[in-house]
Amino acid sequence: MAAHMSRLRGWSRAQRFGIAVCRQYSSGSAYPCVSLSTPLPGIPKPVFASVDGHEKYETKITTLENGLKVASQNKFGQFCTVGILVNSGSRHEAKYPSGIAHFLEKLSFSSTAQFESKDEILLTLEKHGGICDCQTSRDTTMYAVSAEVKGLDTVVNLLSDAVLQPRLLDEEIEMTRMAVRFELEDLNMRPDPEPLLTEMIHAAAYRGNTVGLPRFCPPENVEKIDRKLLHKYLQSYYCPQRMVLAGVGIEHEQLVQCARKYLLNVKPVWGVSTPANVDKSVAQYTGGIVKDMSDVSLGPTPIPELTHIMIGLESCSFLVDDFIPFAVLNMMMGGGGSFSAGGPGKGMFTRLYLNVLNRHHWMYNATSYHHSYEDSGLLCIHASADPRQVREMVEIITREFIQMTGTAGEMELERAKTQLKSMLMMNLESRPVIFEDVGRQVLATGKRKLPHELCELISNVTASDVKRVTMKMLRSKPAVAALGDLSELPSYEDIQAALSSKDGRLPRIYRLFR
Repeated sequence: MAAHMSRLRGWSRAQRFGIAVCRQYSSGSAYPCVSLSTPLPGIPKPVFASVDGHEKYETKITTLENGLKVASQNKFGQFCTVGILVNSGSRHEAKYPSGIAHFLEKLSFSSTAQFESKDEILLTLEKHGGICDCQTSRDTTMYAVSAEVKGLDTVVNLLSDAVLQPRLLDEEIEMTRMAVRFELEDLNMRPDPEPLLTEMIHAAAYRGNTVGLPRFCPPENVEKIDRKLLHKYLQSYYCPQRMVLAGVGIEHEQLVQCARKYLLNVKPVWGVSTPANVDKSVAQYTGGIVKDMSDVSLGPTPIPELTHIMIGLESCSFLVDDFIPFAVLNMMMGGGGSFSAGGPGKGMFTRLYLNVLNRHHWMYNATSYHHSYEDSGLLCIHASADPRQVREMVEIITREFIQMTGTAGEMELERAKTQLKSMLMMNLESRPVIFEDVGRQVLATGKRKLPHELCELISNVTASDVKRVTMKMLRSKPAVAALGDLSELPSYEDIQAALSSKDGRLPRIYRLFR
């Protein structure tokens, strides 16, 4: 290697980097002087790979005669992810006891008309290297299976049976009650209060309606939910018009064929669907405050007793154009824990790191979140600190909200846009994430925006767009969630006044005794 390097150093620049360099054979005769950019004589012309447009990467969508949509995205590999997404979640429980969606999530993939037990379902999937999962959110229920492509027919048959033919036996419902109680207990014991605060901020922002309804089953409703109630709910919401069969890593025609075979003329176990009873309420943003003054020294570990505050304002639906500037704004705010390590790619140049965590050592956390639904949205900042410094912490958050209205710097904006695009593209390398993206977009809009279209929309966001959406957001009433020792928490009226002021400062309070 060293001899080779020394020989290269002896060559001229033209010899090292030039295209046509004449060299000699060991016999002394010269090599033919041929440029490397011209084809060699007698060698066949090379054929280069090319991408013929985007048709190979487009999401194909077919609507069956019963209204069920079938959406697929082909992706190289021997495994696929297939699932059924239903337009049903905790927001649709206005006419029912809250917690039905939570129960259905825990009851998923239990015994069905064809399968005697959950174990039988799992054994069937194991033959195809498969796993199954069910997740519910405020507006969607998702049944998903990842397995070998060769087992597609079995997978769609199993999904159809799990969604439309569950037995809902008494012992399964009783086991689910135990699982729900355990999860509620675990939720209150968890050192990370973020899921609890998210629940509280939604309850404050949309008091008693749609996305403000509890996502987890309230303890008092655990005994109320039985098979009869579940069937009544399923009859309204689990109809083909409210479903999408989505698949990633399979041929579209193959998926449509399986959908026709197993989902077209199937009568559900609860009888004829009655979609007329569907709750079509639009989310009504109210603003407000929800407090929980319970001891937040959670779990058996002696962690510091912190007070957690989350302040949110109404953003927008994911169906409108302003959704993209809000996503950029959320990325620009960023934030995280005070002990988080990393560089610019981790978000260390976001505002909540630079302006908050870097300057106020006593703050344990400052993170921005953006929740968006088909008719409303919520942008919020979560912060935590020692109970004695709650007032100061709230003022820091309100000042950050007001400073959002200032014109963003060019570098700061470009960094946020680049970070958002890279996060989007990296997430969409995962097959289950592509599946969820395809399913949710087709369920909500009937079509799918491809990643390159979203990247273009992100690139087009300007500083004036961010300023405009922030000004609009600050006109809404704040939603506040507070957890822990709240003796130093400012009043809701003071927080509202701070967010209406020019500098975001809380009204001064004067005390005779400290």
